[in-house]
Amino acid sequence: MAERATKGLDWKRVARRIRVPLGFVFAVIYIWLATPTWVSIAAGGLIAAVGVWVRAIASGHVKKNEELTTTGPYARTRNPLYLGSIIIGIGFAVAALSLWIVLLLVVMFAAIYVPVIRGEEQFLSSRFPEFAGYAARVPRLVPRLGGQGDSGPGFSRRLYLQHREYNASIGAVLMLAALAAKLIWISQ
Repeated sequence: MAERATKGLDWKRVARRIRVPLGFVFAVIYIWLATPTWVSIAAGGLIAAVGVWVRAIASGHVKKNEELTTTGPYARTRNPLYLGSIIIGIGFAVAALSLWIVLLLVVMFAAIYVPVIRGEEQFLSSRFPEFAGYAARVPRLVPRLGGQGDSGPGFSRRLYLQHREYNASIGAVLMLAALAAKLIWISQ
């Protein structure tokens, strides 16, 4: 039993380390499999923009490893950064018009992000005693609507820049531009 727990913990570490490089591999496969239209790119881009916005707002509230952030979007969901990433992924899937991409995104989320989220929650639980109460009040991923308001400090541009969250915006624009370039290339 202890061996199984160790393997689970190891996969959480592996998943955490490979998620960014795997994202670059996915980008290449994504462009290859995508069958976009101008309408799908526009619709997907709007959806992805919502995800980028969610990530930006979350990034401007979190003080990683310093305190348990429970304000801003963290008052609605424990994982607004991952929620934003999921929304961006949905936007990319819409833009690409490919069932294969949808399936790859679902597999990547299940194999990479679910273990990473669990690992991060174990870390937060061990570091911050108040995490158990927070976890009981706030859902893991699907945001809670209504209820308790945000009583903490507002968005911090300094935190947003410190976390380099603008990279999500740059990446989303580059992916959509690559789809547009593919569409232009194919139509010639």
